[in-house]
Amino acid sequence: MDYVDRHRWPPDATFDGGTLDCGNGLLLLIRKHMDPLRIGQLLEIRSQESSVEEDLPSWCRLTKNELVSCTRADGQWSYVVSKGPFVEPRAAAAAVSASGQPASRVRAAMPVTAARKAVHIPDRLPEPREAPAIGPLSVMGVGSWPRPRWMLQAIHDHIEGRLSDAEFRQTGDDAVRLSVAAQLRAGVDAVTDGEQRRDSYASFVGGILDNCQLIPVTDLLPYVDDPAEFETELKALDVPAESVRHPAVFGPLGRSRPLAVNEVAFARTLTDKPVKVALPGPYLLARTMWME
Repeated sequence: MDYVDRHRWPPDATFDGGTLDCGNGLLLLIRKHMDPLRIGQLLEIRSQESSVEEDLPSWCRLTKNELVSCTRADGQWSYVVSKGPFVEPRAAAAAVSASGQPASRVRAAMPVTAARKAVHIPDRLPEPREAPAIGPLSVMGVGSWPRPRWMLQAIHDHIEGRLSDAEFRQTGDDAVRLSVAAQLRAGVDAVTDGEQRRDSYASFVGGILDNCQLIPVTDLLPYVDDPAEFETELKALDVPAESVRHPAVFGPLGRSRPLAVNEVAFARTLTDKPVKVALPGPYLLARTMWME
């Protein structure tokens, strides 16, 4: 790795990872700070951990981000990483103050870690509601329905903080309307909302439960037993690996928000037919969400 005396291009955001290494949480913090940035913007990562010198370039290659420059002095490393390919900005946009510090483009750092929420477990759960009767050999979808390209983009933008909750809800409503209308034209006996707002059938739960977060599967590389085999599997996906999110637990799990009530409520405004919602079971979630 080649070092420079100082970064030529000022970052758009910066944070200090301290002594964390890539296998002990640093990649999660990098993702947390990088997600709100636009393609081509720069993130500065400050570190006191020497192993990051070897691991960060590999992570950049795998995630298709670009390591732009790095400095090292007195046990302190500083890396500037471009979100996506780096395109050299015009000289005027890259002005550096006389003190050698980045110009005013630097934004305030986001919180280093997500705050843990206190979990309340009720003594008893409410009794199940009565479900509408479904006749024998009824026709219905399994739960999901193909999503428009603009809905897929909205999901990624919402997860990465570029689309507000209100805008995402409106976009999801439009996608659900199309999904339900198509099912009704096909003559189904029970409709679903098509799981239009979920990033996947199961992992969407990770974005709702307390003390759980969604991270790109590419960030799991330091945690697997065989990194080379895992990287090969990621390359075989029919979608970019950096776009696939995986739920990870960082504290006691709780549920202060409903998982699917909103799906049911909106779908019921579109039809008088029974509404079906598919949910992943506890065993599947436990297998996919736990990391040592």
